[in-house]
Amino acid sequence: MSQLLRVQNFTVSSDGFGAGEGQSLEKPFGHADPGNMFAWAIATDHPPINRSEPGGSRGLDDYFTRDYARNIGAEIMGRNKFGPQRGPWQDQEWQGWWGDEPPFHTPVFVMTHHKRPSFTLSDTTFHFVDGDPAAVLAQAKEAAQGQDVRLGGGATIIRQFLEADLVDTLHVAVLPPKLGSGARLWESPDELLDRFHQDVVPSQSGVTHHLFWRK
Repeated sequence: MSQLLRVQNFTVSSDGFGAGEGQSLEKPFGHADPGNMFAWAIATDHPPINRSEPGGSRGLDDYFTRDYARNIGAEIMGRNKFGPQRGPWQDQEWQGWWGDEPPFHTPVFVMTHHKRPSFTLSDTTFHFVDGDPAAVLAQAKEAAQGQDVRLGGGATIIRQFLEADLVDTLHVAVLPPKLGSGARLWESPDELLDRFHQDVVPSQSGVTHHLFWRK
């Protein structure tokens, strides 16, 4: 079976924004509140990041968060997901939002025009690569050793890979509130229906899960 490029558990507002404006070290999602955006995932029994309290919901949302690491051998992310710095790296001592135990547990390829040396935290190695989506995906697939590659975002990077027609499956969780501005994934999910099949599944948590797979 061929390796897939998968978008998983990517969360957007009802007007299609995956993050707000004004990203900073203190505000990774700009004016968007990450506690509100990711409450649906953190409340599950298998949250994609560790939390201090045990237990959680075991319903539909947990079905999707449980799938987060399944058969994933590498991740691709944009530089803005890795951190708030722009331009040439001014502080290479800072190593991402996640501390000493990043939640990826695979090689991670950070797309940037400003390279820096790779480094490893726990079982995650970050590589900083400058290339077009197809070239970066080829590197990630090789590192994944036959497993799938997760496209972690943000919205701008996902759009680039969609425009290059490289994405095989997407799971997007849509929240009821609007953000109004920021990094936008889409104006409407209908934009993808020329290339993808779609299922839409509402959850009791209030989010609506949109599932896409190639036609």
